[in-house]
Amino acid sequence: MPHAQCPMPNAQCPMPHTPCPMPHAQCPMPNAPCPCPMPHAPCPMPHAHEIMKALVIDEPGTPETLRLTEMPQPEPGEGEVRVKVYAAGLNPADYKFMKRGFKSWSYPFVPGLDVAGVIDEIGAGVSDWKVGDAVYYHGNLSKPGGFAEEAITTARTLARLPDNLSFVEAAALPCAGWTAYQALHRKLHIEEGQTILVQGGAGGVGGFALQLARLAGVKAIATCSQRHFEWVRKLGAIAAIDYNTENVGDRVREITNGRGVDAIVDGVSSATATAGLELLAFGGGIVCVSGLPDFSKFQSFNRALSVHDIALGGAYFAGDTKAQDELARIGREFGKLAGDRQIDPMVAEVISLEEIPEGLIKLSQRHVRGKIVASIKQ
Repeated sequence: MPHAQCPMPNAQCPMPHTPCPMPHAQCPMPNAPCPCPMPHAPCPMPHAHEIMKALVIDEPGTPETLRLTEMPQPEPGEGEVRVKVYAAGLNPADYKFMKRGFKSWSYPFVPGLDVAGVIDEIGAGVSDWKVGDAVYYHGNLSKPGGFAEEAITTARTLARLPDNLSFVEAAALPCAGWTAYQALHRKLHIEEGQTILVQGGAGGVGGFALQLARLAGVKAIATCSQRHFEWVRKLGAIAAIDYNTENVGDRVREITNGRGVDAIVDGVSSATATAGLELLAFGGGIVCVSGLPDFSKFQSFNRALSVHDIALGGAYFAGDTKAQDELARIGREFGKLAGDRQIDPMVAEVISLEEIPEGLIKLSQRHVRGKIVASIKQ
């Protein structure tokens, strides 16, 4: 029976085929004209080099429902590349979207938005990158992600791995760091001498925002638990407010001599964003990372305030190539700051692929200082 017509995988076939003298992975020619005397047919049992380990969910759920499995490596389509994952950053968006699911997901689904690794396969139409390039990126949450040994992403949203940074450090940057960078430099357009309030200063977005404010000569006030005061001051805060025991509004007015702040980055909730509107000086602006304010409780006709939403992944959903190119540009600009050691990647803990569920649980309890990153063994 010809190899191509055999109904059973090689391992189970009662009449084993003659071993091919040329390993499939090393064949210099496409399968059809392959000089091998026994043409390769699609095998129902994937070759060893096409299998990868991955964490998957079988339906929307919590981090506890993630399971480690083996599955075929994904193949890049047009305009895409495949990346061998060396590190994956953990973010609140990971467990939040795992819980609600996404309409385009098919199960089992691999989560994970932030990846650093090396390109090992190029899709059609990709000319700016090559196999072997070290990269990092913020992925499309509507598609399988980076909690695996291999991942697919669009080529145009990639940024080169920053000089002087490890894969682990780079994987800590995209979701939180790029959000903070977009907030301060693309939305609020901060200027030297201004004052900014960072709600949730000990978290990922907050920590990067504090560092960026310091670099720009902006005076930053941070809210956090008292145990994190020293940490946020180290990152650049001139003052810290314990949201558990102090009235944030009263303290902000005290620190600013009643004027209020020029800008706010709110990474906490819609409620804190709503309260934050009252703390803005004339012409001030707020960036909302975790929910827009309730505008019914505030009138700003005489204060000319601006309110900004942040959604990095929206560049994928909108299909806006200019916005996708902007992701790569932010990756280059922010990555250079980190590579020059002007920005601390804030890696608080390095875990394994298998430990990601535990890491996401810890992250969901909202008491993590800095970033948790998984180092993926290859």
